[in-house]
Amino acid sequence: MRPLLLFFVLLTALSPAQEFKPEALRTLDAAIEKAVAKKSPVGAVLWLEQTEKTHRIVRGQRALEPGPEELTEETIFDLASLTKVVATAPAVMILVEEGKLDLEKPVQTYLSEFQGEGRELICLRHLLTHTSGLKPGIPREPEWTGYDEGIRRAVGTVPDAPPDSFFRYSDINFILLGEVVRRVSGESLDAFTQRQLFSPLKMISTRYLPPADWQSKTAPTEKDENGVMLRSVVHDPTARRMGGIAGHAGLFSNAGDLARFARMILNGGELEGTRVLKTETLQQMQRVQTAATIYERRGLGWDLESAFSRPRGDMFPIGSFGHTGFTGTSLWLDPYSKTFVIFLSSRLHPQAGSGVRDLYEEIGSAAARCVPEFDFKKVAGSMPKRGEKEVPTVLNGIDVLQRDGFAPLQGLRVGLITNQTGINAERTPTIDLLAQAPKVKLRALFSPEHGIRGALDQEKINDSVDRKTGRPIHSLYGERRAPTPEQMAELDALVFDIQDIGCRFYTYISTLRLCLEAAAKANKKFFILDRINPIGGIAMEGPSIVDKETFTATHAIPLRHGMTLGELALMLNGERKIQADLQVIRVEGWRRELLFDQTGLPWVNPSPNMRSLEAALLYPGIGLLEFSISVGRGTDSPFEILGAPYADDRQLAYELNKLGLPGLRFMPVRFTPTASIFKDQNCGGVRLQITDRDALRSVQAGMAIVAVFQRLYPKQFNLEKVNTLLNHATLLKAAKDGKSGIEISRLWASETAAFEARRAAFLLY
Repeated sequence: MRPLLLFFVLLTALSPAQEFKPEALRTLDAAIEKAVAKKSPVGAVLWLEQTEKTHRIVRGQRALEPGPEELTEETIFDLASLTKVVATAPAVMILVEEGKLDLEKPVQTYLSEFQGEGRELICLRHLLTHTSGLKPGIPREPEWTGYDEGIRRAVGTVPDAPPDSFFRYSDINFILLGEVVRRVSGESLDAFTQRQLFSPLKMISTRYLPPADWQSKTAPTEKDENGVMLRSVVHDPTARRMGGIAGHAGLFSNAGDLARFARMILNGGELEGTRVLKTETLQQMQRVQTAATIYERRGLGWDLESAFSRPRGDMFPIGSFGHTGFTGTSLWLDPYSKTFVIFLSSRLHPQAGSGVRDLYEEIGSAAARCVPEFDFKKVAGSMPKRGEKEVPTVLNGIDVLQRDGFAPLQGLRVGLITNQTGINAERTPTIDLLAQAPKVKLRALFSPEHGIRGALDQEKINDSVDRKTGRPIHSLYGERRAPTPEQMAELDALVFDIQDIGCRFYTYISTLRLCLEAAAKANKKFFILDRINPIGGIAMEGPSIVDKETFTATHAIPLRHGMTLGELALMLNGERKIQADLQVIRVEGWRRELLFDQTGLPWVNPSPNMRSLEAALLYPGIGLLEFSISVGRGTDSPFEILGAPYADDRQLAYELNKLGLPGLRFMPVRFTPTASIFKDQNCGGVRLQITDRDALRSVQAGMAIVAVFQRLYPKQFNLEKVNTLLNHATLLKAAKDGKSGIEISRLWASETAAFEARRAAFLLY
């Protein structure tokens, strides 16, 4: 046996590594030995560590050309794309902690020239998660060189799709992030990371542009286009053209330094008394940050579940994370068992041959089996693996409840308040799911306005029986608006699962409040299966004070409230001191800025005339007019057209377009509604075209339309009826006095601001 190999065998035998499972360690060692024996790769270093237990393997050669060199544990490797997670992503997050970067801000905030052709939609988060829609890399042709030229070409790349459309691994994303760090910090990426990361962590063998005296201990990769063997020079062609310093590649390090970095990560951002990142920051980086509609799951920089996740193997749970590098490097960390695996290899030397992707997976599987006294099959807090046929979507409350085996409801006699919108992502009704759920006793159904199937557009809904389940259906939109004490006596809990539309005068909010009060009076539990706000959870608009509480104004909230029903339930319970035993089954995967069509969820009309997301976006403003003029009920486009028999369609369109309302254009149209106001009368009016959903202010638009009708048709237009849903005498008077829509909207600004402060205490997402 060679002396060096004997030394490592003895080191393994005497070290605390024996605390790992011995048979599993032999399997792990054998996997490395077998691969190196086939020179695929020619040499490798593996470092397995769990808390204070360490097992290290060094096999093969550092170099074969120009002559053989024995590999050592101290050998420095070109990390390739590990640069992204060891240097660039942490650098970005340090600047986030310092308040100098905001992940939700457009990239053009920091790179002003990055705009046009869809670039202005890309935020820093999209770069970190590879969901920007940018191409994989900068083309090599035509020939170019220089850092500035590389940045110019990266900035000039046109995205192939809007952000959050798909996952595509792209070096350009991290090239741009490296430049963001440089411009915002005022230091080059290598200087910033050396000062903020590597020096504090005592990573003395980690840096860009290795000095000449490192060359002898650095593993070479392969020959460049000129036939020169690359050693201590970055292999990645783009990083090399940029001078060796880039956000996507260029970093060099060894196993010992990466072990220090990994310990810092698993220790919550601190190592040996030195803190480089906050624990909350690291947790944020390790959580899923990709849109729920994207199959691949990525954190901020880190890979969680994708085609690049091979180092996880078949044992480490979803929620462990890591990354790989083209040169044959990988780093995988499991926060649950406090384990990390580092693999560094010379897989490109002396020339690129077979890859190590299968070896990554074999190592990851074997390494996890080495960990003693830890059940990787039952890891609290880990994520379920995506199924092969699963279509990625946001999970509404019913999907989460179903995934978790209906556990909160087991053993309870349940009354379900729902309608046709109460379905899971596969369109199975919540009624059927609860009727079939083990240990859940579905006793009764309660129906809101429009009926249990949402098909009725009438004054009263009668009691009935559900044909499929045989459960009684108690109407909450007929003789009564809330469950009776007699009905509650037969139940242990009420469950609420209805899709709201994000508007104050949508009556499901009143049904929610009355049912919440009924549950509290009967001392019964109340569960709300939360659902996303289809028109987003950020924008709020309109007055938040009402003159009188009614069924369309059940609480002091704006016309567009920007909350989910779960959040509204918490607000109602808290502000009205209902004191219900309330539990919200939360949505998963939704971010407040996401609209319905960005969730992957199937659309179901929440009511007979709410037929599209566009109608829902317009409804908080256009709905105000429905007792004064036709808003398209009885047409194919409710809330997307409006008018009256006395209106001149071309003049109306001209006057409205002249206002320059944000996000809207108006087209003249004539139509004959078959229902509601002006039924069967030919109306002149406008079709509303949303041109910018983010800019749209539908309530302001609604009041602007009110003002225009009042000015053009003061004798025919029924202004008083606007107050049916507006419920605000001050604003109505402003319209009577001839104020414009813009002037009227300024009157509610303070009310909206006050509501924003109130709602902060109840937000879940």
